[in-house]
Amino acid sequence: MTTKVLIADDEPNIVISLEFLMAREGYEVVVAGDGEEALEQIERHTPDLVLLDVMMPKRNGYEVCQQIRASPKWRNMKVIMLTAKGRDAEVAKGLALGADAYMTKPFSTKDLVQQVKRVLGPQA
Repeated sequence: MTTKVLIADDEPNIVISLEFLMAREGYEVVVAGDGEEALEQIERHTPDLVLLDVMMPKRNGYEVCQQIRASPKWRNMKVIMLTAKGRDAEVAKGLALGADAYMTKPFSTKDLVQQVKRVLGPQA
């Protein structure tokens, strides 16, 4: 079974590069451009991992992460938060809300791939 990754980000350039990167690694990719769409795609596709931007329209990444963690059917879903805000308080908030990892933009594609593999574990 192919591992499914949802990329939730409102920056088209970031989405395109992440989509290419994840597909190249063999993941099935689903995309959302805002927080509402992210939740709709999660409901529709139940991804194994969500790459979740913090600053998005409609609902921010913190709200989406909180919603994921509040749902028993999504409790095994992994979340990596991506943000330009790398202050300790933001990182702590993301992790406190249940993110499995937190990466500050800009990040190297190599680091992101390593983080994805680490978070997904042996099943990926």
